[in-house]
Amino acid sequence: MNLQQITLISFGYFEKDFLELIAEDVTREFLLPVKIKEGHLDLSEFHDFARRQYNGNRLLKEVDSKFAADSAKTIGLFAVDLFIPILTYIFGQAYLDGRSGIASLYRFSNERYGMKKSDEMMLERFRKEVIHELGHTFGLIHCHVPTCAMRSSTYVEDIDQKSTSLCYQCREKLNEHSPPSS
Repeated sequence: MNLQQITLISFGYFEKDFLELIAEDVTREFLLPVKIKEGHLDLSEFHDFARRQYNGNRLLKEVDSKFAADSAKTIGLFAVDLFIPILTYIFGQAYLDGRSGIASLYRFSNERYGMKKSDEMMLERFRKEVIHELGHTFGLIHCHVPTCAMRSSTYVEDIDQKSTSLCYQCREKLNEHSPPSS
């Protein structure tokens, strides 16, 4: 596959500046152009009323089947509370070595944890999650280096401890996975 770009598709309202900052980090990390698009889905179809959350597995399948292309890695950006049946909640998920993933901003605001509002902190967490899920689409698995963007994150505190960058080992794996085109 000759990968041409990364596509970020916003489902719901995200400020343009916010999306552009995420796109800059993604471009820096993966050295590919990033396109920002707007997507539309009836999210009520993915809502689980018993859990009061949205089914991440079903949303990921929908993004993959209706919005992803073989020439791009695609990440659907959401602002709803995601879950998968075996977990209470997720920040995002992606097909390993696939073409798509999803990430949600829902659990990244400080106010949710009784802390002072910080748009910067929310943006930083979302950047890390988007890069993490994109890493999975490039075939990267969870990393044990504490500051690596590919480190697994169960809690928001885990995300706060890592950086927006891949560690040396993950960067090497990424480079092996997708050699630069001439």
